[in-house]
Formats: sequence, C-alpha cells, structure tokens
Amino acid sequence: MEKIMFFTVFVCFCFFCSHQSTAEDQSIQTFVIPHSHMDVGWVYTIQESMHAYAANVYTSVTQELSKYKDRRFIAVEQEFFRLWWDTVASDSLKKQVRQLVTEGRLEFIIGGQVMHDEAVTDLDDQILQMTEGHGFLYQTFGVRPRFSWHVDPFGASATTPVLFALAGFDAHLISRINYDLKRSMQKNKKLQFVWRGSPSLKAKQEIFTHTMDQFSYCTPSHLPFSSSSGFYWNGIALFPDPPIDGVYPNMSLPVTKETVQLYAKTMVENIKQRAAWFRTSHVLWPWGCDKQFYNSSVQFRNMDPLMKYINQNSKEFGVTVQYATLSEYFQSVHQTNLSWDVRGAEDFLPYSSEPYQAWTG
Repeated sequence: MEKIMFFTVFVCFCFFCSHQSTAEDQSIQTFVIPHSHMDVGWVYTIQESMHAYAANVYTSVTQELSKYKDRRFIAVEQEFFRLWWDTVASDSLKKQVRQLVTEGRLEFIIGGQVMHDEAVTDLDDQILQMTEGHGFLYQTFGVRPRFSWHVDPFGASATTPVLFALAGFDAHLISRINYDLKRSMQKNKKLQFVWRGSPSLKAKQEIFTHTMDQFSYCTPSHLPFSSSSGFYWNGIALFPDPPIDGVYPNMSLPVTKETVQLYAKTMVENIKQRAAWFRTSHVLWPWGCDKQFYNSSVQFRNMDPLMKYINQNSKEFGVTVQYATLSEYFQSVHQTNLSWDVRGAEDFLPYSSEPYQAWTG
C-alpha cells in the first residue's frame, strides 16, 4: 500500500516529519472521551427521547463540566441539542455552554442534525442536514465542527470521507465495518489511514481516518467482579418517564475504596488491549454508549476518583488517563510524526457484524 506523509493543520500546528514512535516503547496515554449516542427517531420519537433522557444529558453535562476544568464532553447529534437550546436551556445554562465551547471543553462533532446513514441516504439529503446543523452552530457559537464521529451507520461509504473533507474536517472516525476485516486491521495495526474516497479528486480531498476497534463506541461493560455493567453509573434510560426516585436499571457498582483497584485493573487491561491494535501509544477510550450521561453527576463522581487512582499509580500500570475531546486526541496522534497508509476509493460495504450476518436488507 502506498505511504504518504499526512499533513493536517490544527490552528497553529503543523505535523508529520520523519520520526516514528510506537505503542511499545512508552507509557500509554489514554484519552477518555465522554459522549452519549443519541439516536434520532429510532424506536422512540424525538419528543419521547427528549422527555425520557436527552434534555437531561445537556443540562447535567453543562452543569458538571462547569464544576471542574479537566472534564470534557463531545456533542454529536444537533437535533437534540438544538431542541434543548431552544426549549429547555435557561439563560444561565446558555452562558455556561458558550464558555465551555470557547474553552474547548464542550466540542461539537460532525455538526449535522443526525448521524446520517451512508448506505441508503441521498447525497443531497446528507448535505442538507449537515448544512442546517453547521449553520446553527456557526450562527450560535461561531464554530465549525472539525471531526466526524460516524460510529453507528451500517457500513462506511467512500462518499462520506470526501463529503467531510469538502466540509473542512480534519479527521474522520468510523466503526461499523466487516467484522473479519476489522479483526485483520487490528492484528496488522491498520485501523488508521488516509482515505482518498474520490477516484478523481484523490489527494485533493483526502482525510485522516480512524477506525474504532472491536469495542466500537461503547465502554466495555463487563466487570469480572460485579453482576452489573461497568462504567455506566447512571444505569439505563427508562421510557416513557424518568424514575421519580432517580434509581435506574443496571446502575454500575460505585467506585469506593473497596472497588477502585478492581475498576482500575479492568480499565487498564482494556486500555492495553486496545493499544496493541494501534501504532501509537495514544488510546482513544470512548466513555459512554446509547442514551448515556442523563445523570452526568453520578457519572463523573465515579470516574473522577478512578482516573485519579490510575494516574497516581501510572508507573505501576504503565498508563495515564485524561478526559479529552476528539480535537485533543487527534492533535496528539498527529504529533507522533508517523506516515500512514493510503486507502483509495474502496468503501466498507456491505456491513457484516458476524458470520452470516450481512446487513444488506
């Protein structure tokens, strides 16, 4: 496969020279990226989702990020954020959001109304919903999204990286590709590459692309020391109404003096497993999943001491952890000075999640 030196401008930064680094020769730097995957119109209506959990995501995230400077969050689907902004957010919350955006601690990703499907949607509709979302963000905050987070479309089209490159994105992130191909890419550390999706435009509209590993966009939920899921301390969202007592199903075991070491061991093992599949010592560790962070207080209240414990014992673990946005992660990756394989106009369709499970209708 052809190799190139990939240049991306991050404000004042210019990256990539000849030096190469590997994940094996240094401590693993982990970028914990808090997020909530909020499907628009899937199973429940937009209004039902807003009532059950979505409005609470942005209210509680805004409040919790404002408490501590090291906390981060990425906001993806603009449909829910715009509804919250227009119908729920108080002037005080809006002021806090503007400050968080200015500081780079709340980052808008993709910026479209939705995370559009790539297999069956029309290009005009893709552009329209992106234009609408980007217009709102620019008019409201003066910002334009720089990264994609296309973690849930059922397959990845070669059209999408071209569209995002034309939109001015610095990097593209995908997840749902053929399970067997992903396994091979993990083994050979090929999950990151430069994608030239257009056979005619080629290098004129290329984009650095990150493929999520087998854990995809969700935090690994299995805990060897508990019957409940892990890292989802706010539990699972309930429909049609949030519980009056605030107790949700499947709330993770709290982080305490008795459990922090067990949680740390589980998290570090997963981080190291992921690090083995990438060429750099920088690990993107998505913290979240479907309908998460509607109670951000309990989420951060447990993750904060866990991350502190890992960092206090970083020499023993060989790992450091920090909250991050996609901007911070990709900036760190690009500073490693690696050259990357180039992928041409080949897509990742059809999508197969496991043997005999092709998602082709």
